[in-house]
Amino acid sequence: MSGAALGLEIVFVFFLALFLLHRYGDFKKQHRLVIVGTLLAWYLCFLIVFILPLDVSTTIYNRCKHAAANSSPPESSNITGLYATATPVPSQHPCFKPWSYIPDGIMPIFWRVVYWTSQFLTWILLPFMQSYARSGGFSITGKIKTALIENAIYYGTYLLIFGAFLIYVAVNPHLHLEWNQLQTIGIAAANTWGLFLLVLLLGYGLVEIPRSYWNGAKKGYLLMKTYFKAAKLMTEKADAEETLEDVMEEVRKVNESIKYNHPLRKCVDTILKKCPVEYQEKMGRNMDDYEDFDEKRNAYPSEKSLVKLHKQVIYSVQRHRRTQVQWQILLEQAFYLEDVAKNETSGTCQFVHTFQSPEPENRFIQYFYNPTIEWYWECLLRPWFYRILAVVLSIFSVIVVWSECTFFSTTPVLSLFAVFIQLAEKTYNYIYIEIACFLSIFFLSICVYSTVFRIRVFNYYYLASHHQTDAYSLLFSGMLFCRLTPPLCLNFLGLTHMDSSISHQNTQPTAYTSIMGSMKVLSFIADGFYIYYPMLVVILCIATYFSLGTRCLNLLGFQQFMGDNDMTSDLVDEGKELIRREKRKRQRQEEGENRRREWKERYGHSREDSTRNRNVHIDPKESNFSDISTNRSSKYTRSNNRSERDRIELLQDAEPLDFNAETFTDDPLESESGRYQPGGRYLSMSRSRIFDDV
Repeated sequence: MSGAALGLEIVFVFFLALFLLHRYGDFKKQHRLVIVGTLLAWYLCFLIVFILPLDVSTTIYNRCKHAAANSSPPESSNITGLYATATPVPSQHPCFKPWSYIPDGIMPIFWRVVYWTSQFLTWILLPFMQSYARSGGFSITGKIKTALIENAIYYGTYLLIFGAFLIYVAVNPHLHLEWNQLQTIGIAAANTWGLFLLVLLLGYGLVEIPRSYWNGAKKGYLLMKTYFKAAKLMTEKADAEETLEDVMEEVRKVNESIKYNHPLRKCVDTILKKCPVEYQEKMGRNMDDYEDFDEKRNAYPSEKSLVKLHKQVIYSVQRHRRTQVQWQILLEQAFYLEDVAKNETSGTCQFVHTFQSPEPENRFIQYFYNPTIEWYWECLLRPWFYRILAVVLSIFSVIVVWSECTFFSTTPVLSLFAVFIQLAEKTYNYIYIEIACFLSIFFLSICVYSTVFRIRVFNYYYLASHHQTDAYSLLFSGMLFCRLTPPLCLNFLGLTHMDSSISHQNTQPTAYTSIMGSMKVLSFIADGFYIYYPMLVVILCIATYFSLGTRCLNLLGFQQFMGDNDMTSDLVDEGKELIRREKRKRQRQEEGENRRREWKERYGHSREDSTRNRNVHIDPKESNFSDISTNRSSKYTRSNNRSERDRIELLQDAEPLDFNAETFTDDPLESESGRYQPGGRYLSMSRSRIFDDV
């Protein structure tokens, strides 16, 4: 079984990263290089988190084996376990090889490849791909040129700092740095930048994740927050539509000015392919391809302006599509939460949906998640489950905060993570060691990574689910993961005292810390910044608990959901009205479709049967007379068969127009029930039919 656990986790983590990328990215529309680059970055970071517990258990076994080789065997041993390869006898040392043991020499090579690949991605390749993806160039060469120009300052800054440091080392005769020491300094600089951002994200996640589950158990909280999101999303949706209209107007002008034989016509055609289909059809109908261009008569746009327009088209179309999809998803969530609020007061113990799901559910799900089970889960069990989960996560958060403030103390050991691992190390319980390490680093990763998925930097960085994340945001998330994961793992090893620079013990280090090099080259970082800076997580947790960041954003004009704010109440009322309006529209559409279906089922078949019977029992004389009259009338006028058939079809397709005085109101929102619908009919909320007596 040697190395089997490593292989299984490598395969599992790959499919996990692929699943998450499929949820946020779009494999069909986005460039393959963007998908591959983001997948590789996510995969390497998740792989470090999942493989590190195996490195810890292997290191503990190697320490035991090394101690057994340098000391006499104990007199007796009573340790047994699932990981024993042989039954211990009194003359043997209690060292049992775990089933997840990784042979010597594999882990250092593995960590070296994973670490340097992730650093190459985050500092060189992914920033270049970001600029390449956002470029509006019409050729590969043009996009590469734009990406190099945009990253010149970015790369030049790092080269300037590194060059100044090399000059300082060369001039100072007391400093003699070798290649390994320079490598360690580079790693320390990257980890310092990552640790600075790590503490900020960790302080937010340690408080916000438990609080989100606790608030989710409150009645009406999620519904109020959904109303708030609806009001903000409607504003963003309207702004996206207006921006798209303005950009399409610019495209229309360019399309009309640059004719078919213009040298830049290929660029215009490329821009048109990125436009929505309805705009392409409008521009195609209004275009005159037979008119030649005249350079002296008209002023044509330059290629640089077309590149800028191309970039605007890509951004506006993607934003418009994203807001449309998010609006539909938010409507479904709001309708479902309203159904939950209604079913909480129901005594039937059957969950009733206002609207049926447009997609057919799986039979397996319908059988095991029937309306009764759904009612018990949504109305009774889910709130209590969220409360228990919030309490458990709060306990984990307190343990993390306490350990971050005390992990530098080795005598006595105050870090709870170090206490748990050392207790398991005394008994060589590898199952407990791996589970404890995995749960600890998994919780830290969830707090950090969930914040990366939640934050939004205006419209430049935003991870939107349901395949609505743009290429720039995907690549930016890959950069953040690659910069945050190495310091996160080093911080975890420090919390468990598996890092010799923290524990100050002459023990065998893990394979992960061995590739990082000795931090003694930069003692002010190893003994100062790495130890005392994580204590700031306490201040950040307090600020997050009292929502200081949210209040500051509200003061700056960025509306955030706060229960004790007048602006929040106004946006909640606005979102509630928007959801109510959309709900009425969908109800009218469903009622119209049901009336049309019932009308066709009730009168369509009876009309066909009566017509068939009338044709069978018709008199031959009348048939001849009708033929003669039809032939005679055809000389002077058009036959009535077509008009009669049209009249019948009109009656079949006609929809009853209802009027109910009780539903008449002066409210403009209520009066929408009488608006003209896209299907060419008027709908109402009344259930009476004026053709029932026909």
